Amino acid sequence: MKNYSQKSQLKKQPAETKEMDKEPVTFTGKSVNLGTGLKGKVAVITGGDSGIGQAVAILYASYGINCIIIYYNEDKDAEYTVNKIESLGAKARAIRGDISNSVFCKEAITTVMEEFGKIDILVNNASVQYPQEKLEAITEDQLIQTFSVNVFSMFYLTQAALKYMKKGSAIINTSSVTAFRGSDHLVDYAATKAAIIGFTRSMAMQLAKRGIRVNAVAPGPILTPLISASFDARHVKEFGKDTPVGRKGQPYEVAPSYLFLVLEENNYMTGQVLHPNGGEIVS
Repeated sequence: MKNYSQKSQLKKQPAETKEMDKEPVTFTGKSVNLGTGLKGKVAVITGGDSGIGQAVAILYASYGINCIIIYYNEDKDAEYTVNKIESLGAKARAIRGDISNSVFCKEAITTVMEEFGKIDILVNNASVQYPQEKLEAITEDQLIQTFSVNVFSMFYLTQAALKYMKKGSAIINTSSVTAFRGSDHLVDYAATKAAIIGFTRSMAMQLAKRGIRVNAVAPGPILTPLISASFDARHVKEFGKDTPVGRKGQPYEVAPSYLFLVLEENNYMTGQVLHPNGGEIVS
């Protein structure tokens, strides 16, 4: 029987690598310049016209990732984003439509394949929120709309894209801090963001053998057009002041989480959630 006593452990440590039966890999011989393998990859980003999605698309483009943004009807924002992506040397395409519609989602993925020939990254990011002070105020129409855009669309787009995603591909889903701490005025929204965590972890398990990683990002209070459209000016001004860092975040401060999750050097991470939220501790 092996001796696991504290005394025997003290004698063995510190330990030397040369004494191991099989040495761990600490350097692959490849360049340490992270992100060098991203150039030429193709990313599909929902809600990529503005806010977090726009910041992710721009950051991706700076690393040579070609970006297709899917947006609802914000044409000016979409045009700006496409121009910015192209100015950075990457290819871009904007597809206008409603991701709560399964037919549109299939057509959008078909368009991507016809024009770009592959899908390496899928970022399920777009969402809606409609604040209500009481549960009774949430209508059936609002409930269906919130879940259709925030959750059902992830199923539709992932189902359509998976046919073309190969080993090494990555899926990133945008959740929220509200999935972990709740929200008294965004009950249905928080519920969808919690569902996204379950979807992410389940799909990570399902796709691991195929070499496709699935992770999530759960931002805290980030200033985006969705926030301005949801709340009055006073609320927007105070937004984020209750975080440990004492302020709201900006989309560019969240985008690096999405970059980290697609790095080839990061292929051991799947089923996880990153929390760019200003220091709030969530479980």
